[in-house]
Amino acid sequence: MANNTNNFTADFPILDQKVNGERLAYLDNAATAQKPRQVVESLVHFYEHDNANVHRGVHSLAERATEEYEEARQKVQHFINAADNKEIIFTKGCTDGLNLVAATYGEENIQAGDEIVISIMEHHSNLIPWQQLAIKKHAVLKYIELTDDGTLDMADAQKKITDKTKIVAVAHASNVLGTVNPLKELAKLAHEHGAVIVGDGAQSVPHMPVDVQDLDVDFYAFSGHKMMGPTGIGVLYGKAALLRQMPPYQYGGEMISAVHRERTEFADIPFKFEAGTQNIAGAIALGTAVDYLEKIGMENIAAQEQALVDYVLPKLEAIPYVTVYGPQDPQHHTGVIAFNMDNLHPHDVATALDAEGVAVRAGHHCAQPLMEALGVSATSRASFYFYNTKQDADQLINAIKATKEFFNGGTI
Repeated sequence: MANNTNNFTADFPILDQKVNGERLAYLDNAATAQKPRQVVESLVHFYEHDNANVHRGVHSLAERATEEYEEARQKVQHFINAADNKEIIFTKGCTDGLNLVAATYGEENIQAGDEIVISIMEHHSNLIPWQQLAIKKHAVLKYIELTDDGTLDMADAQKKITDKTKIVAVAHASNVLGTVNPLKELAKLAHEHGAVIVGDGAQSVPHMPVDVQDLDVDFYAFSGHKMMGPTGIGVLYGKAALLRQMPPYQYGGEMISAVHRERTEFADIPFKFEAGTQNIAGAIALGTAVDYLEKIGMENIAAQEQALVDYVLPKLEAIPYVTVYGPQDPQHHTGVIAFNMDNLHPHDVATALDAEGVAVRAGHHCAQPLMEALGVSATSRASFYFYNTKQDADQLINAIKATKEFFNGGTI
């Protein structure tokens, strides 16, 4: 593995290619991160050498598969500093984990008239489950609004979170605004009112050190594919005492202790929430991704991304026909940068940037209430990861200028 966070191309062969005749500048990392060779090789190795189901067989392949699967759980536990590996549940992804909490803890604990508090910047995955739960239970869904600079309005949070609040669900980092929310402060506020807090870590776990015990979150979900693991694997962290009180999410094999004609005894956590054959290879490869990130160091990754934001954000903000959303201070902005160009639809912008080899996302980014709050229907979004470089940033800036020139018929 390369030692310099600016020189990882050898580990990511997909980045070493041309798109539309131009070098690829992959800036869609908020949607999914690219996978290093080590992660891909771990998938291949499992299927070529150890492929078997886990926890069920006593033959050698099954025992090896089980050992690797549970070792991956321990790696994730240490990565986010959970108190116990039983607090780590493998899911299909962040969305699956958030839905699990809503469908189990939410179903059991929300009654008519109770309040659920989320923020206006939530991804649909951390909005719709709570919205639908509130509708079903005749509860009240409340939104924490934004300040003028695109950060969470903590004064509004203090008003919205009351003794009627039972659940607070907030993204640790926004997938649009590049805002990092004060999750620890929100957890303290929620707990003071007797509520639990659910953190959406999809945009934080891959990019910064996360300590769930220090944050004191009750639940915390994140995706594997955004942190260089495979798709179809994710993690839900939950405090053990809460998980043990919750009913199972799905029923079937592996999540049982004993089944009788008239009743079933469920397994202890985490297995109670892992019905059926899990994404075994995906979990093992996620463990490999954790190894990769820890070898670099999450502090180093955060510093590398901050250096890129320090470099590119002022350049974007200096372009008169570009509007950047979220905090204007690079020190308060993650590598997720949403922007619009005057009089151009974000889809046209993304298509034009692709012609210059720059991959960005365009649309509402599964955050339509936030788009409404911003007064736009969509944005373009460039999102950086540690393997991106200043050359990628310059390519973005130059491509934006070329796009403006193209749509202006050759004049800027």
